[in-house]
Amino acid sequence: MPPPGRRLFLALALLLLLLPGLDALRTLGDGSGADAPDAAVELNASNFDSVLKESPLKFAVVEFFASWCPACRNYKPQYEKVAKLFNGPNAVHPGIILMARVDCAMKTNADLCGKFSVGHYPMLFWGPPHKFAFGRWDPKQDKDEIQLVDEWRTADHLLSYINKRIGSSFGLDDEKYENEDTLPRNASDPEEIARAIYDVEEATAQAFEIIFQNKMIKSNTQVPLIKFLQLLVVHHPSKRCRRGSAEMLVNFDDLWPSDPISLSSQETTILQQVDASKYYHICGKEVPHGYWIFCRGSKKGTRGFSCGLWVLFHSLSVRVGDGESNLAFIAICEFIQNFFICDECRNHFHEISSSVSVPFNKTRDLAMWLWRTHNKVNQRLMKEEKTLGTGDPRFPKITWPPKQLCPSCYLSYSRESNGTENIEWDEDEVFQFLVRYYGRTIASSKEATLSSSDDAASTYDIASSTNAVTVPVGAALAIAVASCAFGALACFWRTQQKNRKHRKGWN
Repeated sequence: MPPPGRRLFLALALLLLLLPGLDALRTLGDGSGADAPDAAVELNASNFDSVLKESPLKFAVVEFFASWCPACRNYKPQYEKVAKLFNGPNAVHPGIILMARVDCAMKTNADLCGKFSVGHYPMLFWGPPHKFAFGRWDPKQDKDEIQLVDEWRTADHLLSYINKRIGSSFGLDDEKYENEDTLPRNASDPEEIARAIYDVEEATAQAFEIIFQNKMIKSNTQVPLIKFLQLLVVHHPSKRCRRGSAEMLVNFDDLWPSDPISLSSQETTILQQVDASKYYHICGKEVPHGYWIFCRGSKKGTRGFSCGLWVLFHSLSVRVGDGESNLAFIAICEFIQNFFICDECRNHFHEISSSVSVPFNKTRDLAMWLWRTHNKVNQRLMKEEKTLGTGDPRFPKITWPPKQLCPSCYLSYSRESNGTENIEWDEDEVFQFLVRYYGRTIASSKEATLSSSDDAASTYDIASSTNAVTVPVGAALAIAVASCAFGALACFWRTQQKNRKHRKGWN
C-alpha cells in the first residue's frame, strides 16, 4: 500500500479527473438539462454596468420586463428567436449585437429600472453597450444615444427594427455565414483593429487548448513553451492574458515536472490524464468564447484562428524593446516549430525563418521582418486560393497594408497585366504604421477596462453567456471543490519536489 502522502496525492488527482462529470450528474438529477439555456443574457443591478461597459460589441438591445407579467412571458419566445441570431457560441451572426434582459420584478433591480424610466412591460431599448453602463434614459431627451424600440411586438418586427438601425438584411431563417453584410471591412477601416484585442485573446486561448488537448508539452518542448510564456507575460497586448501567462509560469513545474524520472509510474499516469486546459485559462475563464469579431471570415473555415495569431505576433513584434527583439524572434519561431499542428504552415515558416543570418538588434528589425514574411505568405496563398477556390471572397489575401490603410507607405505602385504588383515601399512609414496599428491602437482599445477587478474582467464575454447571473449551489460546490483540490495537489506536488531535491542534496 502506498504511504499516506502518496495516497493523498492520488486521491486529489483522481478527484480532478472526476470533477467534469459532477455538473452532468447535477443536471441529470434536477432535470434541468431538458431545456436549452436562454440566448438572451440576464442582467441585474450587480452586473449591469460592468457587463455592458466591457462588451466588445457595437450594439445592444436591453429588454426590461417583469417575471409576473403575462404579456412578458408570452413575448419571451419572440425575443429569444432574435437573441439566438446574435448571442451564444452557436449564434448565426455573433460579435455584432448583445441581446439582454432585466427583470424589474426583482427588488434589487428597482433602482436600475427607475433609471431607465420603465413605466410599462416590456420596454426595449437600443444603443451602444457602453452608453447603457452607468447611464439612464429620459423620455424627454430626443437625442439620447439610448433609444426606445418602437417596433418589437414580434420577432419579425424587432429584427426589422435592427436591420433599419444598422443597414443589414438579417432574417430569422439565416444560417451561419449567410447574409454577412455587417462583417468588418478592416481593409479600409483602421479603427476596426481596436476590436482585434478580443480575437487576439481568442487565438491565444485556442492555441493553448490545442497544446493541452494534444499533450504537446514534453521534455523537449518545455523550454520553447517557457520562452513563449515569458514573452507573453511582458508583452501580450491583453492584460488578462499577461496575468494568465504569469500564473501558468508560476505553476509550470507542478504539472510538467522538469525531473519526471523521479516520479512513480502511477504518478506519471495521473499527471498525464489531468487536462490542464480545465484549470488554466490563460486569458480568463470565459475565453475562448467561440466566435471572432475583427477576424471573422465570410464563410466557414476562413480567417479566424490564423488571423488572430498573426495579429498577436505582429503586436508582440512592435511591443518588445530593442534588446529583446532577437529573443522574441527565437521565442516565436520555436513556438511555431514545436506547437503548430499544421505541418505545411510550420515548414513554410521554418524555411523563411531559417534564412535569417543576422540577429535582430532593434524592434524595427523584428517588426519589418515579420511584415515581409506575412506578405510572402500572402503571396503564396493568393495563388493557391485562386487555383483551388478556397479563399474568402470578402477577405482575399492581399499585399499589406493596402493603400486605403497607409497611403504614405507607398512610394510607387504599378500592376502588370498578369496581376504581379510592383511596389516601392517607404519602410520608415511602414514601420510607423505597424507601431500605430498593432501597438498603440490594440493596446489602448480595452486596456483600461481589462485592468479592472478580476470579477468585472471575467464578465466581459457576455455574448456567449447564457442566463448565468446566479450560480446553482451544485455548480458552486463543484467549483469550490475543484479549486481546493487543485490547490492542494499543487501544494503537495511542490512539497514532494522539494523533498526529492533535499534528499538528493544529502546523498
